[in-house]
Amino acid sequence: MILAALAPLPLLLVALLALRHPGARPPVLPRAAEGAALAALALAVGGMLSLILGGPAEIAGGGGAVALRLDAVSAAMALLVAFIGWVVVRYSRRYLDGEAREGAFHGLMLATLAAVLILVQAGSLPVLAAAFVAVGLGLRQLLLFYPDRPAAQRAAAKFTLVWGAGDAAVIAAAVLLWQAYGTLSIGDILAAAALSAPPAALVAAGLLVAAALFKTAAFPLHGWLTEVMEAPTPVSALLHAGIVNAGGFLVIRLAEVVQASPGAMAALVMMGGFTALFGALVMLTQSAVKTALAWSTVAQMGFMALQCGLGLWPLALLHIVAHSLYKAHAFLSSGGAVQAVAAIRRPGPVAVPGIGAVARAFLIAVVLYAAVAGGFAAAFGTKSAQALALGAILIFGVAYLVAQGLADAAPAALTRRTAAASAVAAIAYFGFHALAQALTAGALPAAPEPGALEWALIVLSVVSFGLVAVAQALFPHWAHHPAAAGLRVHLANGLYLNAALDRALGAFRTARSA
Repeated sequence: MILAALAPLPLLLVALLALRHPGARPPVLPRAAEGAALAALALAVGGMLSLILGGPAEIAGGGGAVALRLDAVSAAMALLVAFIGWVVVRYSRRYLDGEAREGAFHGLMLATLAAVLILVQAGSLPVLAAAFVAVGLGLRQLLLFYPDRPAAQRAAAKFTLVWGAGDAAVIAAAVLLWQAYGTLSIGDILAAAALSAPPAALVAAGLLVAAALFKTAAFPLHGWLTEVMEAPTPVSALLHAGIVNAGGFLVIRLAEVVQASPGAMAALVMMGGFTALFGALVMLTQSAVKTALAWSTVAQMGFMALQCGLGLWPLALLHIVAHSLYKAHAFLSSGGAVQAVAAIRRPGPVAVPGIGAVARAFLIAVVLYAAVAGGFAAAFGTKSAQALALGAILIFGVAYLVAQGLADAAPAALTRRTAAASAVAAIAYFGFHALAQALTAGALPAAPEPGALEWALIVLSVVSFGLVAVAQALFPHWAHHPAAAGLRVHLANGLYLNAALDRALGAFRTARSA
């Protein structure tokens, strides 16, 4: 436990060194920053080994007000944050070389990483709330790395507003949980919440969900995330080291509290599902690579909130890990990806599936899913209704792939590849689900038995994602219709919600200065 708790220390020490060398090409500092990040990663690995060998542990002081916790959730998140942080810091050595504020960037990067490491290991409510505030302060300064850019100022202002609202919700929820259970220890609160849910705890659950939606850039306050490109590219990658997904970590960390409130769970399903669909549709209309990646993150965070709302906590944690790794890599490699695509020979005609091919594809995908689900049920036991519903949603993406392979103009090689990818995706879903459940056994609650409300939300989610998948597969047939062209313009602009928030902020500033 001590090893993991020490992980933020080398980052903070080198961040202090950066105060003495904030300018361009600071001596020793870039290498020291990478060394500190590597040391933090080694300590996080040590924490994971300690968990495997000795089990969960906690370090507490100040009468329990200051505590760090080691369990499957905190160890996985600390290892993820430290690894991505090391990669980003190493990348920044060359990317920021010669910048006027190069030393300051390294210091801010390390300080923010240290705050995130404290956040994911928080064992008490005060530490959790204080770490959220510290992460917000650090990221705001990184967003303002080019302080003279109006777009950077606008993005930082929106981030401060939304993240600050989330901080207020976290603090209010912490006070209510303290009143409800008489303790500041997160471990004690989780144990008590599994047995009873006083009214104050139910209100706290709603506040935790609100905070999570704020901090994951959920609809309609997603605008700051789509403008992070005004900061250096390493900041976009750093977001996926426990920052933009900190809201998901919050509800996973306090899963017993949130799951005790059906209303809070329903809000996660509805807002998360809508954000996922909205972000995915807007992403498809973007021409700039990094902007498309940002909208993809909006969609992915919405889908992660949907998983939490369904009570699939191990899968939501797995989603955070997988998405963080691939999306951080996508941002850091985006320049090379553009060059690689530009260098290849232009493809020939695109195979467009007809209505019959789409219908066959969905039928094949459903049959494949049923066969794989039945096989895993025989081997590992029946899955919950929520897990089966989520698998059905994912299989709609598989059906889209199959449809491309069944198009009349599709070559045989494409048909074989899509068929193989479909089988692998279906098997991987249940395989990773079983693995995530095994690794988090005892650390996260099981999905609740669905009642009438839960069944209604499950059906709504499956039908919504199914209809969008069918529309996407058939889109080439009506893409040139004037109505479709107009819809594309509106979606490309995010239905103008970001512009509305910009106007609201402008009006607020005008009122304050008057």
